[in-house]
Amino acid sequence: MSELPGQTRVVVIGGGAVGCSVLYHLTEKGWRDVLLLERNELTSGSTWHAAGNCPNFSSNWELLRLQDYSTRLYRRLAELADYPINYHITGSVRLAHGAERMEEYRLVCGKGRYIGVEFELLGLQELKVLYPFIELHDLRGALWDPHDGDIDPAQLTQALARAARNAGARIVRFCAVRDLRQRPSGEWEVITDRGTVVAEIVVNAAGYYAPRIGAMMGRELPSVVLEHQYLVTAELPALAGRDGKLPLLRDPDDSYYLRQERSALLLGPYEHRGAQARWSAGLPEDFAFQLFADDLERIESYIEAACRRVPILAEAGIQKVINGPIPYTPDGNPLIGPVPGVRNAYECCVFSFGITQAGGAGKLLADWIVEGEPEWELWSCDPRRFTGHVTPAYTLAKAIEVYENEYAIGFPNEERPAGRPARTSPTYPRLAAKGARFGARNGWERPTWFPRPDDDPQPPPTFGRPHWFAAVAEECRAVQERAGLLDLTGLTRFELSGPGAIAWLDRLLCSRLPRVGRVGLAYLCTPRGRILSEATVARLAEDRFWLMSAAAGEWHDRDWLMQHLPGDGSVRLEELTTRYGTLVLVGPAARAILSRLTDTPLDSARFPWLSVRPLVIGTSRIQALRVNYVGELGWELHVPMESMLPVYDALHAAGAAHGLRDFGLYAQDALRLEKCYRSWKQDLSIESSPFEAALERFVDLDKADFIGRAALLQERAAGVARRLVPLLVDAAGADACSGALVYASDAVVGYVSSGGYGHRIQRSIALAYVGSAHAVPGTTLSVAIGAERRPATVAREPLYDPDNLRLQA
Repeated sequence: MSELPGQTRVVVIGGGAVGCSVLYHLTEKGWRDVLLLERNELTSGSTWHAAGNCPNFSSNWELLRLQDYSTRLYRRLAELADYPINYHITGSVRLAHGAERMEEYRLVCGKGRYIGVEFELLGLQELKVLYPFIELHDLRGALWDPHDGDIDPAQLTQALARAARNAGARIVRFCAVRDLRQRPSGEWEVITDRGTVVAEIVVNAAGYYAPRIGAMMGRELPSVVLEHQYLVTAELPALAGRDGKLPLLRDPDDSYYLRQERSALLLGPYEHRGAQARWSAGLPEDFAFQLFADDLERIESYIEAACRRVPILAEAGIQKVINGPIPYTPDGNPLIGPVPGVRNAYECCVFSFGITQAGGAGKLLADWIVEGEPEWELWSCDPRRFTGHVTPAYTLAKAIEVYENEYAIGFPNEERPAGRPARTSPTYPRLAAKGARFGARNGWERPTWFPRPDDDPQPPPTFGRPHWFAAVAEECRAVQERAGLLDLTGLTRFELSGPGAIAWLDRLLCSRLPRVGRVGLAYLCTPRGRILSEATVARLAEDRFWLMSAAAGEWHDRDWLMQHLPGDGSVRLEELTTRYGTLVLVGPAARAILSRLTDTPLDSARFPWLSVRPLVIGTSRIQALRVNYVGELGWELHVPMESMLPVYDALHAAGAAHGLRDFGLYAQDALRLEKCYRSWKQDLSIESSPFEAALERFVDLDKADFIGRAALLQERAAGVARRLVPLLVDAAGADACSGALVYASDAVVGYVSSGGYGHRIQRSIALAYVGSAHAVPGTTLSVAIGAERRPATVAREPLYDPDNLRLQA
């Protein structure tokens, strides 16, 4: 039995595939003084009973890359670790029953091609050749993944563990962590039933026991355990005599996967209804190498559907049923990254697809620990994406929703209802009474669009132009011609003040600080010169600032600010996110409407564009910023939450004569595309620098020092290989989706980060990263939309009101 050391650099808690991958990748980066603790035997949690499927497919860019890394690693891991692994690369066929599913596959094929993962669309006869036992009724086609397959989860885990041990890492089994205590220095006392070890860094890789480890850090970790059943048939004579294995088959529209297991078949459904959660009263003390009771009645209809699709399945009896615990977060993606609000602690846990994601997750978390940031963007898995509204009840509702839609098509602009509303503005009842449709952004319910009398209020999602297209066009027209009002409550908001605030903030930002009474757009960079966050900076006094950023960045930005806060008390940081709401009043009549409610002069001489002024509306004291995200004359009104409804009503009363109307996020998105305003974590991420994102006007390299300056100086000298540009697209009936490929002739030269329709200019628009040689205005390119490549032209930004005359009116 291994001895527990007194001190180590990193402790990884959890000995499944994920934990062993983290340990291995830390040693790959040269950190050898690392330790893994497992309360039982390696693989004893959800790893041992996992089906072991290893797909590359994902409609999410980040998971697609993560899974591709995993499968590439697994193909050489047996040799790296000198450990045998049963890894069957059979390829897979993913069936499509309809046109929308095929459209999803086309988009994923494009994303895969861009990063070097080759998928292929199949016709029905090609499908039949690859899978001769299939019945083709009701099918439109399929997607072929040549590198899909299955791996033995236990062998995978043991191989990763051996490779880590060979590099100097230590693994102590049968050692349960009982508590975690953080010292003032930031080090951790990891208290186990076999003694205490002191570590600089702790990694929670405890699988479905991760909430218990999180609680030791004061963290309510968003995880729910659900049942997932799969069954293995008796051997089938039809398979026994074949050379080679059948491809793994997935039928997402009927919600199951089916693969050959020796001469038998393994079938795993995901129930559309009736998903079962377990352990709502608390985790059991020990559930190692255990399963739940079978419940085949719950999956009977899926078995029948699979038998109709592959009739030989009906010929076999059931050999065994596996019904095991599988953890889910509210969005189904794992937690990979820093623990929110906790120093020197990371999470790599709550994997619903832990076998295929373990390799990439371990690599990216090791990047984060050793280098301070992952190699590529991982926001969809960052633990800080879930903030204070994510309660156990919310997590349960969303996790069940995700499980029951595990194979649902990933449509753009789909707003699923479970767990809502979680956070609402005081105007929410008023907007709902007007018929507003809502979308949740960091839990905040925001209006997305307002149906007209004859509109379907719940139109089905689509890859084409949605049913709300015409209604949103009217909202955009109102903003352009009269005035519009949008409740944008939920913006992340911090107040910074104190004698050290100026110098401190100047070092955090690559941009210049605005003067007193002025507003500026600013960027925070990583040490590698990548875009960490985007913020609106309002300077309220000499040493008092407001920083406002995307709603989703609330805990992400908070942690970065707190991490860099000086310890001498010279800077005070106060979060105001929930204390203020935001009303956006925009359009040519905005000044006339607002002037009826305040005595503050609103003319451009005394309240110019990019300035901030306090004003009073009725009994409410407001901070008014003359900026907006839509490109018209207007103001952002930052209103104390208790005053939101009176101010909203007052604006509508004053605006009735001017044709003021409400508008939603979908209209705002269309309007911002015309101004080429970027969206955080869509157009801007840690994979882009300000120079690549064409934001050099916001970078002040003459400043003596700021985070990322050295890297940006080097990049400016070397030049950039790609650049964000606006494209005007000759689209018909559908606009470019995020991730659509951009071509020059037949060569892929970039991808779309944002796409949509600009109702003011009456053109389809895409913001796209393309190779620098193709970023010249006037260059003719094409964009993949559906099965076609539509002509596109590189344009100059902004596309609408290029001289900002309407903003400055």
